[in-house]
Amino acid sequence: IMLLGWCVGATVLLYVLYSWLIPTAVQFNGSLALIWHDVIVERALDTLTRSTRPQRLLKVVQKRATRGDPQSVISAVDHFCRHSEWAMNVGDEKGSILDSVVSELSPEKVLELGTYCGYSTVRIARLLPPGARLITLEFNADYAAIARQVIAWAGLEDKVQLVEGASEDWIPRMKEHYGIETFDFVFLDHWKDRYLPDTKLMEDCGLLRKGTVLLADNVICPGFPDYLEYVRNSLSYKSCYFKSHLKYTKAEDGLEKSVFLG
Repeated sequence: IMLLGWCVGATVLLYVLYSWLIPTAVQFNGSLALIWHDVIVERALDTLTRSTRPQRLLKVVQKRATRGDPQSVISAVDHFCRHSEWAMNVGDEKGSILDSVVSELSPEKVLELGTYCGYSTVRIARLLPPGARLITLEFNADYAAIARQVIAWAGLEDKVQLVEGASEDWIPRMKEHYGIETFDFVFLDHWKDRYLPDTKLMEDCGLLRKGTVLLADNVICPGFPDYLEYVRNSLSYKSCYFKSHLKYTKAEDGLEKSVFLG
């Protein structure tokens, strides 16, 4: 009986730690939140469920979202991330900032670096004017496979071209393969050590025109000071910072909007 009581008590303690105490404790610390949600919890759930986080996210979209309704897809992912399992998309709070920038700009040619499961792709594509094109690059083939299904579920596959591969390989081939002369809007949300090199690569390839807007996610957490130093001090850009929070937490993060001046 004592052993049974000890086991029950330990189970209750672990449940409280996992479901409430630790998640609450890491809410205000971005680095701890990333370690907890993006490493410890994800690996544990992958092992227990024999599935991946993107696969679990897709199942929620297919269960909760209405096919052909982009907003319902966004709402389903946000609900999953806030109430079930954190995921590394731009999130609802910063997503609203992204929406505002896209709506104000109304771009016709868009490049997204880092698709993940297609959440931000859906947010952007649903706001684009008729005839607009969104090219989104994703290095991870497993993520790309999920993203295609999420984008299709939202009914936006006709507006989106998902390209698998490394950004440094595809950026120089944009003109040749997709007939893109310049982009109106670029959303950077891929490998953080590629933000600055890929920005310079887009400049070198002539893909940025006067007025092209670059919007970079995660400028505080995990952060990339070399990119911020470049766009904030370069005479080629006019930059501003949108303060927000790391997706689905209370830890500070934000978006950097940089307008290319030519």
